Amino acid sequence: MSGILMPFPPRLLPNQRSPRPQAHRRRWRSALLKLCVGGLLVTAVTPALAQGEQACPAIPAREPLPREAKPELLEDPYWRARVAELSRVASRDMSYARMIFFGDSITHVWHLPVWEQYYGSRGGVNFGVAGDFTQGLLWRLNQGGQWPASLKPKLAVLLIGTNNAAYSAPPENTALGIAETVRLIRQRSPATRVLIIGILPRGADASDPARRVNQRVNELVSRCADQRWVFYVDVGNALLDQQGRLSEQIAHDRLHLTAEGYARLSAALAPTINALMGP
Repeated sequence: MSGILMPFPPRLLPNQRSPRPQAHRRRWRSALLKLCVGGLLVTAVTPALAQGEQACPAIPAREPLPREAKPELLEDPYWRARVAELSRVASRDMSYARMIFFGDSITHVWHLPVWEQYYGSRGGVNFGVAGDFTQGLLWRLNQGGQWPASLKPKLAVLLIGTNNAAYSAPPENTALGIAETVRLIRQRSPATRVLIIGILPRGADASDPARRVNQRVNELVSRCADQRWVFYVDVGNALLDQQGRLSEQIAHDRLHLTAEGYARLSAALAPTINALMGP
């Protein structure tokens, strides 16, 4: 689905959101606030405590950085068109965004009624780009200007990496690209929590080579979670049957989700996102 350029979803444009109330910003000032929802314990500390810390220490940078962990302007014209669209949005005031999703086509074409049900009333913004890779996302956040100074969401959600697997990238390189993205977000906005969604299952069953590669990526990036500012959730099983198969009713091409697939995905994510976002 890398050739699909979806219009920016209605009700996600800046002039349709009012800035976050002062009450939301004041919540960051309260120290040692504990929130437990659905078994997830979240402890809020002042952002200053985290600023000097290195995010994802379990996946340290290495020299030379692999392609997957360096910003790269991708060649695909549809990718470039969508990136240009989002960069124009990011050039305006983005203080209205309380939650932002970054990812590839699976994020980009999130079924709109499902998106509105779960995120439309919560200041959710969709910055997915069909055909994206970890290196493309890093370019967007750096040279593409898609993390401007005005963007200070409560939560940033990452679902990226399956395209890297399709092009035989080593899982260690893809995981490093995700870790570099987390580090960049933490540097730009220390008060923003980051939720890494494990790469979703692909292929008809567990024998698909890309599925096995992505499972290794998930194993590595799960170690980034510190349960304070960086979190990890794996909801892939919500898309599979008891034999581990991914049906056409859930993913029409065994990769991109149907409306039913997005409903299952969003419902599975809800407890974690609700815990991290709070009331």
